[in-house]
Amino acid sequence: QVQLVESGGGSVQAGGSLRLSCEASGYTHCTYDRSWYRQTPGKEREFVSGITSDGITNYADSVKGRFTISLDNALNAVFLQMNSLKPEDTAMYYCKVTKTFGGRGCAADAWGQGTQVTVSS
Repeated sequence: QVQLVESGGGSVQAGGSLRLSCEASGYTHCTYDRSWYRQTPGKEREFVSGITSDGITNYADSVKGRFTISLDNALNAVFLQMNSLKPEDTAMYYCKVTKTFGGRGCAADAWGQGTQVTVSS
């Protein structure tokens, strides 16, 4: 069973930076694409950024040019470097994995517990 542990959230002033981490464990012989989502109270969870196992990245328009997603296969971790943060980036950030290869022993997808990011003006 996939376990995802996020870290790196916190409180910063507008214009500041944070780096989120998401470490995955609990599986073998499975391949996953990784992504970050965020959610604020009363709103639906929204896509922020994703990276395939081959390193292909994509971003929501709202974060392009400010956020960078990266993958460290040795650590089995995905990172989200967030620069030039804005108050509207304030949200709970969630890591997600989506299976692209593997048998029935591989979970189709999994979510982390979330890490809070708060940006003050």
